[in-house]
Amino acid sequence: MYCITKIAQDICYVGASDRRAGLFENSYPVPRGMSYNSYLLTDEKTVLFDTVDASVEERFFENLEAALEGRPLDYLVVHHMEPDHSFSVRRLLEHHKETTVLCSSKAKDMLYNYFAIPGERVQVIKDGDTMSVGKHSVRFVAAPMVHWPEVMMSYLAEEGILFSADAFGTFGALDGSIFAEASESFWPEARRYYSNIVGKYGVQVQNVLKKAAALPIRTICPLHGPVWRKDIPLLLEKYGLWSRYLPEKRKVAVFYGTVYGHMKNAAEVLAAALAEEGIETVLYDVSHTHVSYLVSEAFACSHLVFCSATQNAGLFPAMETFVRDLAAHNFGGRGYAIVESGSWAPQAGSILSAELSSMRGMRQIGQTVKFISAGGEETRLALLALAHAIASDPA
Repeated sequence: MYCITKIAQDICYVGASDRRAGLFENSYPVPRGMSYNSYLLTDEKTVLFDTVDASVEERFFENLEAALEGRPLDYLVVHHMEPDHSFSVRRLLEHHKETTVLCSSKAKDMLYNYFAIPGERVQVIKDGDTMSVGKHSVRFVAAPMVHWPEVMMSYLAEEGILFSADAFGTFGALDGSIFAEASESFWPEARRYYSNIVGKYGVQVQNVLKKAAALPIRTICPLHGPVWRKDIPLLLEKYGLWSRYLPEKRKVAVFYGTVYGHMKNAAEVLAAALAEEGIETVLYDVSHTHVSYLVSEAFACSHLVFCSATQNAGLFPAMETFVRDLAAHNFGGRGYAIVESGSWAPQAGSILSAELSSMRGMRQIGQTVKFISAGGEETRLALLALAHAIASDPA
């Protein structure tokens, strides 16, 4: 049975959700599944905006044919070539011989490389190009490296709708409604999606936000997650913060990696002292929290504390993965503190200092707290002093 939802006059949602998925891109946990969004415009010409992932292909085609009601499909707009959005292109073009693909020049090359789509089926579009399809005009907006080089967006001025490719997406399947009306519940997964999928490309996101500022946007239709009709200014504000690597609020995240529990004890002492100072604090065991959640929390918080045991004369492995993942996403602009331990020769602190100080705009608060084995009263007092230094930091 098909399941389609009207977004505006002549525009409907024909995508679908996969609730069986455990990992998105075989990397990111998606305990609530994942949506793969596609949209159809039925004017004098019919225009499909993107296809879907293999996991929901059958539902997508049933939805599409129901929405077309026997009409030909004139155009397919390919905003983004990742296979979770382009997988169904070849099958679509085999069934709809009449369809012309509209995409960027880089996407045209990728269509051939992935699916051997012949060039005569493709019409290249450029930034600022506009195409009339009847009552509606589709304006194309280049968005390179948000987060692949071929990415385009589309804008329908008559409806104020931005088809935003992977921008403004979230993790998670859609639960009946496709709209983010109770949007408070979407923010954590919107940030985790942004920070892990798009977060490396803050400069490029800023460029697209400048373009978006010139468009009267009433609805945002991303390729993952809900359609946004409310809180669009807040959504744009959050993207502005995340893309400039600015925290959402004054908040401390304490991340610890421990072998036998002694660093866990130190992290809890520090977190309790921060709470006593009146500072909102969250605490994470890096071994038991997927790194995508750790990266997302780092984007949200103003201050970070890295507490690592030494293992094999290096960082605790899960801490090493986390710190390198932050660097890979061009993370920076935070105050940070370090706590290190070792059974006889702590080394984690110097390694953390070298890694973190190399990131843009990172600055250490206080002295590294170092303790041997289980630590003691001297360590506890040092942790209390560190908490006070963090709480007193003006940034």
